[in-house]
Amino acid sequence: MKKELIWVPFLGLAWWALDFPFMKRYSREFLAKNPHMKGKDLESTRKACQKFRHTPVSIMNFVEGTRYTPEKAKTSAFSHLLTPKAGGIAFVLGSMDQCLNHILDVTIVYPDGVPSFWSFISGKTRKIIVDCQLLEIGWQIKGDYFNDPVFKAQFCEWLNQLWQEKDRKIEHLLSS
Repeated sequence: MKKELIWVPFLGLAWWALDFPFMKRYSREFLAKNPHMKGKDLESTRKACQKFRHTPVSIMNFVEGTRYTPEKAKTSAFSHLLTPKAGGIAFVLGSMDQCLNHILDVTIVYPDGVPSFWSFISGKTRKIIVDCQLLEIGWQIKGDYFNDPVFKAQFCEWLNQLWQEKDRKIEHLLSS
């Protein structure tokens, strides 16, 4: 997880206590000034994944990223979702090799609009829809996302199809 997520109320502390690995991401500008740091974030993720290869584990990945902005929403090809970022999930799946066999795809829908944190914890949010889908993992872990352009294209196509289905599902949940 990005190190900034440790500050998410309640969840950050839980993730820390459960020994979730936190990684530091570097901006392009930072890497331009510090080229020796290139790949360090991926290496820390690889080490964390190796640590969990022999321990039962669940991995949480925020495929859309963690920061919503109106600009990101405008550039998205989806009505209800931001554009998925394939690199992180592809890297983790590949690093865990044959240790993972399912993805639990969770979609959270707020039919009355996205509540504030205070509305949520004070009980003013009346309806939240949580939809879970168990996905088998197969070919998605058998490739090198960063060095194999054919695998990268297939992985991105798979993820975009998943997002199209998710977008349709959200539309259906909101209209019913």
